[in-house]
Amino acid sequence: MNEQRDEISESGVDGNSLDGMLLVAMPNMSDPRFAHSVIYLCTFSSEGAMGLIVNQLADTLDFGEIIGQLGIEVREEARSTPVHVGGPVETSRGFVLHSTDYTHPDTLVIDERFALSATVDVLRAISDGSGPKQRVFALGYAGWAPGQLDAEIQSNGWLIVPSDEDIVFGNDQDSKWRKALCKIGVDPSLLSGDSGHA
Repeated sequence: MNEQRDEISESGVDGNSLDGMLLVAMPNMSDPRFAHSVIYLCTFSSEGAMGLIVNQLADTLDFGEIIGQLGIEVREEARSTPVHVGGPVETSRGFVLHSTDYTHPDTLVIDERFALSATVDVLRAISDGSGPKQRVFALGYAGWAPGQLDAEIQSNGWLIVPSDEDIVFGNDQDSKWRKALCKIGVDPSLLSGDSGHA
């Protein structure tokens, strides 16, 4: 088992990068900021990792008001864009995880389905209706120093799940954690907070 975990820490699952995978918090997650969270992993390398929580809404924040503060006029249909809590790092900075029907020179294309933009241009595009059809707008991100995420995975803090547009871009935030676990055949009711510990 440790050999498998070592392989994960060096090169990802089955020798592939973990970029574009979902991290699903185990019930024993000790950090309350990540309890029952589903994180889309944008980058994973020897230099660290970065991802966005895709199932936590910032209920008190309004997309139209945030964009309005940047001097951008928002079309009515874009005002309902949910604002997510992307993570505890740089919480005043906006990130858009989106479908690849929209790209910009500064866009990070992660795979054929997902891309990440963090410029005012993508916010303007969303506001005027020319932005990506599917998107998660988040303030802040989750970040890990080199080796930190590896250690958390090895200590059973996270499960690694293939990404899924329905989970990432879906509107039912409360069901995303359960759906992600079910995707790999894990029954959430059978998981205990002590899983993986002697």
